[in-house]
Amino acid sequence: MSNRIHVGTRKGLVTIVRTNGKWGVGGTDFLGDPVTITLDDPRDGAMYAGLNLGHFGSKLRKSVDGGSMWNDLALPAYPNGSAETAQTADGGESKPAKLEQIWELTAGGADEPGRLWLGTIPGGLFTSTDSGESWELVRSLWDRPEREQWFGGGYDQPGIHSVLVDPRDSDVVRVGVSCGGHWITRDRGQTWEVHTKGMFAEYMPPERREDPNIQDPHIVVQCQSSPDHLWVQHHNGVFRSTDGGERWTHIDAIKPSGFGFACAVHPNDPDTAWFVPGVKDECRVPVDLEMVVSRTRDGGKSFDVLRDGLPQDNAFELVFRHALAVDATGEVLAMGSTTGSLWISENGGDSWELVSSNLAPVYSVRFAGR
Repeated sequence: MSNRIHVGTRKGLVTIVRTNGKWGVGGTDFLGDPVTITLDDPRDGAMYAGLNLGHFGSKLRKSVDGGSMWNDLALPAYPNGSAETAQTADGGESKPAKLEQIWELTAGGADEPGRLWLGTIPGGLFTSTDSGESWELVRSLWDRPEREQWFGGGYDQPGIHSVLVDPRDSDVVRVGVSCGGHWITRDRGQTWEVHTKGMFAEYMPPERREDPNIQDPHIVVQCQSSPDHLWVQHHNGVFRSTDGGERWTHIDAIKPSGFGFACAVHPNDPDTAWFVPGVKDECRVPVDLEMVVSRTRDGGKSFDVLRDGLPQDNAFELVFRHALAVDATGEVLAMGSTTGSLWISENGGDSWELVSSNLAPVYSVRFAGR
């Protein structure tokens, strides 16, 4: 069991620690600065944090001593002449590409030390082979003609929020794009294919409902021990794949709603996954203002609605896509909300303990440690 959790919030990076069986706030880094994503590299113990300082731009920082000291890293940069997607949220014309946000940080495989993957808004995927000292835009994905059809969901520009390295083969990487579908490379980024068969987008005209390049997977997760089993919390429901992401099945048994952002899958049981439902796109609050977590243990055939320890009266909490996490045992979960609350469950979600209700809005939650 991990005894440390990194929580990226609008006002800093908060470390949650477990001492004598009790969880509590252990400290804060980057006080006052928005932290969009973190990474604890399981290969060497290095820590990374992506920050979004608004008018002052993005920052990327690294610590090699457990967070005592942080150093600035080079930021990923788009080559001169690169243009953002032609479809902006307001229908405007494309403009020169500019880093808006670091939205995902993922370690490469155990056999490729120093390899990192980084997803950004506006829809760029970058990779590093020197532990973040330098970055290269993955032009093979950026230059795909399909990217011209990508567009923003909650943000003005599309973004890459999910990067999944297959633990059996580091050449295989799966990427989730909002809104741009689910992409797979089998040669470490030299070539790409989009795979969304079975997904649908109700926000599009009927003739484009199944168009792969406009699908909006809010997050994509894979089972660590069975990486061909993937789950997606999509804008229009929950989907599951058992063939490595080539085909997807809509899961319509989830209650109380199929809308949401967050998803986590058990690391050793691909049939067990957790979701945090909301009403719908136009009303982003818990159903009946009762916060719950939905869990399946049979691959989506049925769901338990878990509410013990969660607010059940006038609850306005929303959980962002990176703000639900499960540890390596599959029993401990942590969840942070847009209202600054953090809960932990040590029994697979059956009950939840409120650790703090005084944090800033939570962007990401990740268990720390090798």
